[in-house]
Amino acid sequence: MKKSFLLSVVFGLMGTAVLAGQEKFPVESYEELPQFVKPDAKEWESVKGTRISWGSTHERYAKTSVPMKNLSRLQGISGWRGEKVAAQAVVWSRDGLEELSFEISDFKGPKGQVIPSGQFEAGFVRYVMADEVRKDGNCGSREDRSLFDSTMVADCIDPYLKTAALAPMNTMPVWISCRIPQDIAPGTYKGKVIFKDGERTVGALDLNILADSHVLPEPSQWHFHLDLWQNPYAVARYYQVPVWSREHLEAMRPMMERLASAGQKVITASITHKPWNGQTYDWFESMVTWMKKADGSWAFCFDVFDMWVEFMMSCGIDRQINCYSMVPWSLSFKYFDMTTNTIKSVDSAPGEKAYDEVWTCLLKAFASHLKEKGWFDICTIAMDERPAEVMQKALNVIKKADPDFKVSLAGNYHPEIEDQLYDYCITINENFPEDVLERRRSEGRISTLYTCCAEGYPNTFTLSPLAEATWIPLYAAAKNVDGYLRWAFNSWTREPLLDSRFRTWAAGDTFLIYPGNRSSMRFEKLIEGIQAYEKIRILRNECRNGKDTGKTAQLEDALASLRIADLAETPASIAVDKIMVILKN
Repeated sequence: MKKSFLLSVVFGLMGTAVLAGQEKFPVESYEELPQFVKPDAKEWESVKGTRISWGSTHERYAKTSVPMKNLSRLQGISGWRGEKVAAQAVVWSRDGLEELSFEISDFKGPKGQVIPSGQFEAGFVRYVMADEVRKDGNCGSREDRSLFDSTMVADCIDPYLKTAALAPMNTMPVWISCRIPQDIAPGTYKGKVIFKDGERTVGALDLNILADSHVLPEPSQWHFHLDLWQNPYAVARYYQVPVWSREHLEAMRPMMERLASAGQKVITASITHKPWNGQTYDWFESMVTWMKKADGSWAFCFDVFDMWVEFMMSCGIDRQINCYSMVPWSLSFKYFDMTTNTIKSVDSAPGEKAYDEVWTCLLKAFASHLKEKGWFDICTIAMDERPAEVMQKALNVIKKADPDFKVSLAGNYHPEIEDQLYDYCITINENFPEDVLERRRSEGRISTLYTCCAEGYPNTFTLSPLAEATWIPLYAAAKNVDGYLRWAFNSWTREPLLDSRFRTWAAGDTFLIYPGNRSSMRFEKLIEGIQAYEKIRILRNECRNGKDTGKTAQLEDALASLRIADLAETPASIAVDKIMVILKN
C-alpha cells in the first residue's frame, strides 16, 4: 500500500482539514474583552499623575483598582546561575496614558560582565475572563454561567504588545523574567526598566540581579518529571492550518520549545480516536491509523505517530512517550474498513474477545515498529483514571503482546497493580507508602502526583492563587516523589485569549499557555517551583556528600510543614516565601 494513500486515510479519519470561510482567530494583535468592573473615582482621588512600583509575582493586580497589595521598593532578585528569575512591575494612573511602553537596559556586573537586555523575556500582563474556583471541587458542567461568578483576571503575558493605551483610573502590570546565564561570574548585576508615554519618560525602576555561585543544570537535565499533556489538534484549529502540515508544525514549535525549557519529559501521543471521549474543545484523534483488510486481518499505519514524535524530539522533549489509551472512556475503536472503504468501529471492553484480539494485533505491530525506530524503551502504554479491575485486564493483553512493554497510569493508588506500572501518577491528596516509593525509585520507576478539576486547592486554574503553582513542586519535594502531571498544556477554549472559561471545570483547567506562544503567570510560577525542586535535590545531594552548610535541615523542616489542608485558610505564598528565603541564603 502506498504511503500517500495511507496518509489520505489518516487525514480522512481525522476530518480536521481547514475549510474555506472558517473564522480566523487572533495570534499577534487582539483586543481584550471590556472590563465590567468600573473604577471607583473616590478610590483614585489620591493618585497623583502616573505611579510606578515593583509588585509581587504572587499577585494578580486588578485592572480598575489602585494597586495596594505587596508593592515594594524591590532592590533585587536572586537566583542560581542558569535559573529563570522574575519580577512584576505595576503602572497606574488616574489620568491615563496614551502610549505606554517600557524598555529594559543591559545589566552590568562584576569584572565588566553583562546580562544583555536580549536575555530578558517581558510583556504587558493581559486580562482574560475567568470564573470562580470552589474549594469543594470544580468538576462538572459550567454551561450555565449565571451559576458561577466571573471576572476579568490578569494572566496572559503578551510580548507582542509593544505599546498600550492605559485608560484613566486603570492599572497595567508588566512581567519581566530573565534566565541568568550559567557561565556568568557570580555577583550583583545592576540595571533598570524605563517606562515611557510615547517619547516622554514617565519613570524608571532600578533592579539588581544577584547571581549565586551555584549553577542550575539545563532544563533537559532536570530530574523533575514534568508531564503536561500537549494537544496538537487545538493548535491546528486555532491557527486554521491543515493538521500535520508544515504550517501546523511551525505554529506548534515555539510552544513546544517553551514546554521543553520548563523541563518537560513526556510526549503525549493518542493512539485511539477520542481517548477522552471528546472532553476538550478540540478532541484528540488517533495518531495511529487502524485498518481491517478484506481477509479480516488487521494493519496499522504509524506515519503520523512518527511525525509527531520526531517533531517533539526536535523541540527538545525526548525522554518518554505516553500513548493513550487502551481504555478510552467510550470503549469504541475506529478503523478503516478496506472492503467497504468506510469508517467503522469495534465496540468492546477489556476482557472481551474482540478487544483482546484487536489490541494484541496492534500492540505486537506497535512493539515491532517502536523497536525499529529505537523508541521502545522510552514508550509506555498509558491510561488514566481507570479502575484496578479494568487495568488488570488491559495489563494482561499488554503482557501477552510484549512482556517488556512499559505501562503508565494516572489515577488513584491501587496497591494490587502498583508493581506492574512503570510510570504511576496518583492524585495529590494521596500518598505512596514510603517503602513502595523507595522500591520504585531503586527499580528506576517513576512516581508522581497530579491535580485536576477535583482539587479546589492547590491548583493552576486562572483564578487560583499564583503561589499555588509554585507550592505544588515544593510539595512534590516534600513527599519525595519524582514530579507532577497536569492533563492540559494547551487544550484551548474556543477563544482562549479572551475567555478561559470552559463548559466543564473551572477556568484555566484546560490550558497553561496562550496562542502566539504567550506564557501565563501560572505557568511561570510553576517553573519557579520546578526550579526550587531541583535546587532542593542538589542541596540534598550536597548534604549526603558532606557539603552541608546547615541549610538542608532548615529546608527539611519547612518542607515537612507543607500540608494541603492548611491552604484552606493560609495562603500558599507564606510557605513558598519561607522556603524561597532559605534557598536564597
